[in-house]
Amino acid sequence: MSFSPLTSACSSLGVKSSSLIVQLGFHTAENNKFPGAFVSSPKRTKTKKFSIACSSTDPLLVKAARGDPVSRPPTWMMRQAGRYMAVYRKLAEKHPSFRERSETTDLIVEISLQPWEAFRPDGVIIFSDILTPLPAFGVPFDIEEVRGPVIQSPIRFEDDLKALHPIDLEKLHFVGESLKILCQEVGGHAAVLGFVGAPWTIATYIVEGGTTRTYTTIKSMCHTAPNLLRTLLSHLTKAISEYIIYQVESGAHCIQIFDSWGGQLPPDMWEQWSKPYITEIVSVVRNKCPKTPLVLYINGNGGLLERMKGTGVDVIGLDWTVDMADARKRLGSDISVQGNVDPAYLFSPLSAVTKEIQRVVKCAGPRGHILNLGHGVLVGTPEEAVAHFFDVSKSLNYDGSSQNHSMEESKLLV
Repeated sequence: MSFSPLTSACSSLGVKSSSLIVQLGFHTAENNKFPGAFVSSPKRTKTKKFSIACSSTDPLLVKAARGDPVSRPPTWMMRQAGRYMAVYRKLAEKHPSFRERSETTDLIVEISLQPWEAFRPDGVIIFSDILTPLPAFGVPFDIEEVRGPVIQSPIRFEDDLKALHPIDLEKLHFVGESLKILCQEVGGHAAVLGFVGAPWTIATYIVEGGTTRTYTTIKSMCHTAPNLLRTLLSHLTKAISEYIIYQVESGAHCIQIFDSWGGQLPPDMWEQWSKPYITEIVSVVRNKCPKTPLVLYINGNGGLLERMKGTGVDVIGLDWTVDMADARKRLGSDISVQGNVDPAYLFSPLSAVTKEIQRVVKCAGPRGHILNLGHGVLVGTPEEAVAHFFDVSKSLNYDGSSQNHSMEESKLLV
C-alpha cells in the first residue's frame, strides 16, 4: 500500500524541546515559515480559560464536529465514566445493579458527571446503554453477572415480531430528565452527548438472544429469512430515530451512533444490512434536528470508512487500528473525524501518551477533529493517565492560520 506524504510525516514525529512545540501547518516558500503552527504548553489550562471557547452558542465539540474553526481539538473519551474510576466503583458497591444505575435519573446524572468533575472533558456523555430503549418498544432484557445482556424471547420467526410496538418514550423518561439536568450542570462549558445503537447492532442482540462471538444466527437470517430481518431492522430504525430526536429535544448537543458490531459484517454485507438503515436515521433526524451533529462509530471500521461517509453523518469515529493520516486521505476534508488513540496507551508512561496524542492530532489536521480514544476506556486504566490525556489536550493550541489550509495540503513537521 502506498502512503501519502501526510502519512509519512505523521509517522516520524518527535518532541522538540521541553515546550512540546510541534509545527502543524503549511510551508510557504516566501518566508520559510510554518503559519499553521500547533503549539502545546506544558501548563494545564484552567476551566475559566478553555470555557471561553465554549462561550458562544455552540460548544467547542459541536463546532469541531461541523468542521468550523476551533482553537484546539475538543476531547472526550468513550466510557469515560466507569469502573476505572474509584468513585464509580464505590457507587457501584451501593447500587450493584447496572439497570438501576443506568435507569435512575439521580444515579445517571451523578455517574455522568464523575469524569466531568475530575477531568473537565469537552463532552459529557450520558451514562446509559445501547440496549436501554429495548423495553420501550417491546423487547425486555436482563443483565446477568456472567453472561451480560440476556433476551429471553429473541426474535427469529415471523410470529415473534408481534411483540414489537412503537417506542413509548414515556418509559425512557429518565433519559430525558438526565439530559436536561446534565445541560444545567455543565452549562456552556461542554457539549452534552447522547447515543444510540445502530439497527444492525441492536438486532444482533435481539436475534442472538444476547452477546455472541460468531453472529451465526443473524448472519444466516440474512439469507434464510431476509424479509423477517428487514422488518425487524425497519422497526428498529423508526424507534431509534425517535429516540435520537427525544434525546436532542431533551438537551443533547450531539449524538453518537454505535454500530458496534457492524464491523463483523463483510463490507458488501454492511452495505446491504446496516448502511441503509443508518442512512434513514440520519435523514429523519436531519429533517427534525438539522443543527445536531451525528457521529458514527464502528469497531473494526478500517474497511468501511468510505461507506460510512455515505450515510451522511457529520463525524466518522475511528478505532485505533486505523491510521489517522490514511483515514484523512480516504475520507477527504469535507467530513470530521473522531479518535483515535489506542486505549492501551493509557497504561504506558505519560511521555508516551503525550507523543501519541501529538501524533494523532497532527495527522488529523487543524479542522474537523474530535480527540478521543479508538475504543472505550479499559477497566484498570490509571486515573492519572486519563487526567494527563485531558491535560495535554487542553494545552494544545492551533495557530489560526492553519485553519485556512486544507488538510490534504498541510505538512506535518517537527
